[in-house]
This record gives sequence, structure tokens and C-alpha cells, in this order.
Amino acid sequence: MSDLPAATQRPARLDVGIVGTGRVGAVLGAALQRAGHRLVAVSAVSEKSRARAAAMLPGIPVMTVEEVVGRAELVLLTVPDDALPPLVAGLSATSSWQAGQLVVHTSGRYGAAVFEAAAGHHVLGLALHPVMTFTGSSMDLDRLTDCCFGITAPAALRPVAEALVLEMGAEPVWIEEQDRPMYHAGLAHGSNHLVTLVAQAMQVVGSAGVQDPQRLIAPLLHAALDNALRLGDGALTGPVARADAGTVAAHLAQLNEQSPDIRPTYVALARATAERALASGRLTAGDAESLLDILAAPEESQ
Repeated sequence: MSDLPAATQRPARLDVGIVGTGRVGAVLGAALQRAGHRLVAVSAVSEKSRARAAAMLPGIPVMTVEEVVGRAELVLLTVPDDALPPLVAGLSATSSWQAGQLVVHTSGRYGAAVFEAAAGHHVLGLALHPVMTFTGSSMDLDRLTDCCFGITAPAALRPVAEALVLEMGAEPVWIEEQDRPMYHAGLAHGSNHLVTLVAQAMQVVGSAGVQDPQRLIAPLLHAALDNALRLGDGALTGPVARADAGTVAAHLAQLNEQSPDIRPTYVALARATAERALASGRLTAGDAESLLDILAAPEESQ
């Protein structure tokens, strides 16, 4: 007989409930349903969430959070990071959990320790964070097959966490409990800030009179991302890598005049780029100093 908790020895198909039918919850619910699990209930408060549930999970009843938890063998808590600890604590305070119930959250920030408030209720807590950006539509189901999940769980439940991820078509990657904040910081920095960077770049190119900035910039960005993923700092090109301080100064002057809201982002990223180029030997100390001096100059002097 296995030493795993009794709930993990049940037949592979589980009754699944989703608390929070946002973009992530709706897609993961559909992925689990596609894998053969039975969706029994979802909670959805906003009109957008209800519409998303109807589109992605047709026929699944919308219920209160407590009713969802009461019906499910596997509960998905797909709520914002800051809402997760109060939700776990609230369901524990109202004794809404079922002993032996599998409970999964999808937060990148938290691991399994967030379930400590529910320890007395003997739930089996797992952290399964999809490393993907979601639209909340069916296209996300195909994207799951090419993504990873950052998983954290008690050692005895690691096979269960891995199996759930594999069933959804993705790849499980183990993250230690203490490493979750750093892991999540790297992902947020890379993905969320990339969106801001690309949107700003298209704004600046559009300000130069280009009618279709996306068409102009897309091939460049795709190539730059591919090179960066393969080569890291070795993919660096452009005026900072060439120590072309005059060009950087000209950029700042134009941004001061036409896109002052974007100038701080340019300065911060150019400074970080110069420092990384210096550390990797791509810039000499003298070249880096001239660039950093220009980047440190007050706006009115440029």
C-alpha cells in the first residue's frame, strides 16, 4: 500500500471546482476537463468572469465559493496573489474544507506554506503556477502544451502535482518553497515589463511618423528575443554596446522633447545595459563611464 495520503490514491478522474473564474481559472478548468476530470462548479463574481465561464466552461454551475469547495475533490484557487492568504484563512475559519481534499493555487509568489492556515483541516495543498500569459480564451489551451508550471508541494505530494501538470499538457518544474519570490520576480520582470517596453517602443516609433509601428518593429523584436534566449548578454547590439555615447545623447534629447514619459524607462534600461556590458567585458571602463555620465545628466542639459 502506498504511503501517500488517501485522497491521492483515488481514481485519476476527480470532481473539480474552481474558485475565481478569471483568465487562468477558466483555461485550467478547460484543460483539466479535456484531460477527463469532471468540472462540478465554479465561482464567478464579475460579469466578465461569468461570461468567461459560460464561454470556456459551458453548462458548469456558478455557485458561491463555499458551495464550490463543498462539492469538489480538487479545488483550484485561481485568485490574485494578495487575495490568496485571506481566502485560505477565510475558508478555514468557516470550516469549509473537506479532509483529504486536494487544493491547488496558481500564484507564482506563494508556495505550499500559504496553506498553513488550513493545516488543521487536513487539506492537501499544492502550488501549480503556469509560466504563461493568458487571454482567457481557447487559444490558451494550445499554449499550455508548450509551457512549464512552477510547482511546489510537500514531498509526498510532488508526484500528484507533476501528474496534474502533465495531464494539462505542460511540463512541471520544481521550485523550492524559499525560492518562490525570486522565481516569480524573474518571470514578472521578463514578461510584464516586456509588454511595457514593447508598447513604449511602438509609441516612440509611431511618434517618428511611422504609420504601422508594429510591422516595422516586430521582426526586430522577434530576432532580439530569440538571440537573447540563446546567447544571453552575447546578443547585445546597438549604441550602448558600441559605446556610441553621442547617439544615446541624441535619443535622450528627442525623448525629452516628444516622449518625456518614456525617457525614465530608456535611461534605466540603458544604464542597466551599460553596467552588464561592462561586467561582461563588452565595454571598457572608460566607455562605460562616458555613457553613464550622459545617462546621469539632468534632462534640461540634453
